[in-house]
Amino acid sequence: MTKHSATSNFGRKLAQVVLGLTALVTLTLCAFALPPIHSGPHHVPIGVTGPPQFTEAFQEKLDRHAWEVRQYETSAAVKSAVESRDIDGGLAFTAQGVDVYTATAGGPSVTGAITELGNRVAAEQGARAAVHDLVPFTEDDPRGAGIAAALLPMIFGGMFPTLFLNAIFPGHRGLRTRLSGALLFSLLTGAVVAAFLQFVTQSVDGDYGLTALGLVLGLTALSTTLIGLQACLGVAGLALGGALVMLLGNPLSGMASGPHWLPSGWSTLGQLLPPGAVGSLLRANAFFDGQGGVLPALVLTVWVVAGVFLILVADRQGRIKPSHAAGGRYVPVQP
Repeated sequence: MTKHSATSNFGRKLAQVVLGLTALVTLTLCAFALPPIHSGPHHVPIGVTGPPQFTEAFQEKLDRHAWEVRQYETSAAVKSAVESRDIDGGLAFTAQGVDVYTATAGGPSVTGAITELGNRVAAEQGARAAVHDLVPFTEDDPRGAGIAAALLPMIFGGMFPTLFLNAIFPGHRGLRTRLSGALLFSLLTGAVVAAFLQFVTQSVDGDYGLTALGLVLGLTALSTTLIGLQACLGVAGLALGGALVMLLGNPLSGMASGPHWLPSGWSTLGQLLPPGAVGSLLRANAFFDGQGGVLPALVLTVWVVAGVFLILVADRQGRIKPSHAAGGRYVPVQP
């Protein structure tokens, strides 16, 4: 290779790195800045019931981009839909005024918006709104601070196995050990985090086993994905995985506000990434007896399968290398 070509390759690689980092910073800025700027109710599913003259007038005044209205026959049906996470809240028009049904544990920001909406509608009718929080946070953590704070440690919990296990068990020889370590780490850490949230901060009060199982699945999805990307792509894979879970997944998770508080496209992306999915699964298991947890559990399972697949690909590539001496044929390489 001539000196000129070596210099040209060096300059090309440098330009690629600089452009890639610039794109990453720009994407991160978009993920952190744009959703909060445009935050608010976005296609929030709410239920209404009552005399047609009230419900029809109510729906005519609503912003269709903010609210997705579903009609119910009775107040009991609205309450049941809120408790099963079919809707985020609801309004029941009665002779005495307006009953507002919310589920703060499903998303405090959305709950606040629904409460404000009910108060405004009641005031227009010269009545008062009676607010019923059907699924609140626990008495020991009424603002859900423990739940909101749990996401970042879980993200780091998914990244730690990749960083430390790769340093202790490097290369292809340690790949299967790293996978085994990540699985054991996820199992133990998920159980510990669930116990901390339930018995120490008392931020959740659902079934401990169900909550722990969801956290184990989330941590497994994070760790296997990152290990798989690192095993296949090296440092670039680790950077890509970190960007997905930390720089995109964290701000788009909707953990503190609820996913419907983010713009629709950003919200959808956030729920398809591991942090958003594990946050939704945690809410479902901790407060709604697993209701609404099927989709986030499926998303996390897909990430686990993808991560294990990448690890298997890296394992095969590590065992089979091209041999120029064998005429380009592939021969096994002993680990």
